[in-house]
Amino acid sequence: MPDITPGTSNEDLTQRLTHARYPRSNSYDIRWVIENQMGPNALWLLEWLAPALGLDALRPCARVLDLGCGRAMTSVFLAREYDAQVTAADLWVKPDDNARRIAEAGFADRVLPVHAEAHDLPFAEGSFDAIVSIDAYQYFGTNDLYLPTLTRLLKPGGRIGVVVPALREEPDGLEPPEHLKPWWEPDFWCFHSAEWWRRHWTRGGGVEVETADWQPDGWRDWLLWCDVIAEESPEEFHRTMARRVGEMVRHDEGRTLGFVRLVGRRK
Repeated sequence: MPDITPGTSNEDLTQRLTHARYPRSNSYDIRWVIENQMGPNALWLLEWLAPALGLDALRPCARVLDLGCGRAMTSVFLAREYDAQVTAADLWVKPDDNARRIAEAGFADRVLPVHAEAHDLPFAEGSFDAIVSIDAYQYFGTNDLYLPTLTRLLKPGGRIGVVVPALREEPDGLEPPEHLKPWWEPDFWCFHSAEWWRRHWTRGGGVEVETADWQPDGWRDWLLWCDVIAEESPEEFHRTMARRVGEMVRHDEGRTLGFVRLVGRRK
């Protein structure tokens, strides 16, 4: 059960978070998005990824793997907006919990929740038309040997698209930027630049990299979302994390932190 009473009206929140760059995301109930978030606004990030990944060009009922789906918001988005048949895979959120959310959203026949670890995916080669991963791939995909094991699940010509928290440029030496030291945690060493990710995906040879770019002003969206979650999330853990991350992003002002999207096509 929520342990706080939201302090802002739904109407005011909707107005605050209505974003010209994310018209599809604007149509979702804002409390539903807030209650099911697990980090940056996953719907905004997926909507930014969509044109580069070519989601509008997918055939009806195309099979999509949503890897690290969290509470399955992105999976519902893929089914609702792109008519996809989605496998919603996550390690930390129980399939039964996601099944309830998916059914409540009206997509029980289109989204299948599964429990899966990224290095042990129980799917056959060529199972999917596309693979999507939002704010998750950085935790397992920096391994040099990982991408070929994942892209074998794609049909030939299928695409993988991810969005990850990222660095504008790779840092020099072993230390984080001086201005970020008060907030820096070991987990942040999985943040990398667009060019780092391009090289990382290119060297493996499993995909042709079609997109590797930095989101203009992505830090502003990140900060706005952190501020809202710090005030409105029903969970103390997420309020605390949002306050801390928000402090870091606000102090950085886009000098270092933001988001990168990557799209690769299986050869």
